[in-house]
Amino acid sequence: MIESLASIEPATTATEWSDYARIEKALAYLNSHYLEQPNLSTMARSAHLSEYHFQRVFTRWAGISPKRFVQFLTLEHAKRQLADSKAVLEASLNSGLSGPGRLHDLFVSVEAVTPGEFKSRGRGIRIEYGFHQTPFGLCLLGLARRGVCWLGFSNGGGQRAALREMKAYWSGAASTERPAATEPVAAQIFSSLEKRRRSALGLLLMGTNFQIKVWQALLKIPIGTVVSYQALGQAAGAPTASRAVGAAVGQNPIAYLIPCHRVIRKSGMLGGYHWGEPRKHAMLGWEAARMEEKQAGVKRATSL
Repeated sequence: MIESLASIEPATTATEWSDYARIEKALAYLNSHYLEQPNLSTMARSAHLSEYHFQRVFTRWAGISPKRFVQFLTLEHAKRQLADSKAVLEASLNSGLSGPGRLHDLFVSVEAVTPGEFKSRGRGIRIEYGFHQTPFGLCLLGLARRGVCWLGFSNGGGQRAALREMKAYWSGAASTERPAATEPVAAQIFSSLEKRRRSALGLLLMGTNFQIKVWQALLKIPIGTVVSYQALGQAAGAPTASRAVGAAVGQNPIAYLIPCHRVIRKSGMLGGYHWGEPRKHAMLGWEAARMEEKQAGVKRATSL
């Protein structure tokens, strides 16, 4: 169940969230050229902005400079993350899949639909939905009485295409547009890592038993950490089914909250993403920047 969220305010301003649309062209360029570590001038040109304006807008959105952001997305950095995350993952992924997953300041609990609801694609379930700005572009959030049941992003097809995808997935459910109901939940999901309040959030999942096991394993990946498909399969009890694990990751209906963007290839390549590879790069770099800031704050506090 989702608690009352009327008092929760977004920790990030609307201006900062809207910056994503302004630098999306640069992120698309970065998606194709990040291994080359493009300089500021090149990235600014790809966004059709001056260097000064691009630096200011990008830093406001990411919290770090474009140059530092690119460093988070290099192959060498990804390989170091995979190596450094091993101990963390062993502790978190092996802690069991039945309890709540910890996603920064959220405690996430999971409920699966009944077999009858799965067969009918959600018949009897009522979904309220709304479109909301996030640090990663416009999202479509679907909310059922038992929890968040959909979180997707508006890609090239716009809002109509995003809504069609949700309705096709939950084809048996009744859906109503109610952004006033979904807005505070969107604010809770995308609030900053520095927020001290810990809130409970329920997820309602509709998938096969295997898919749900993979999605539950994804919830155990800590922010600022990446995992290979092989390691995720091991956590989900399918160590030799990397292809099936990859398919389940790609069919995740609740983006960001179930962090499929934190799964990368064993080689260190970031790989594809249902909501667009530039958005995956944006999420990983954005999270890495906030973890770096958080760690720096802890060091400052301990040195006093």
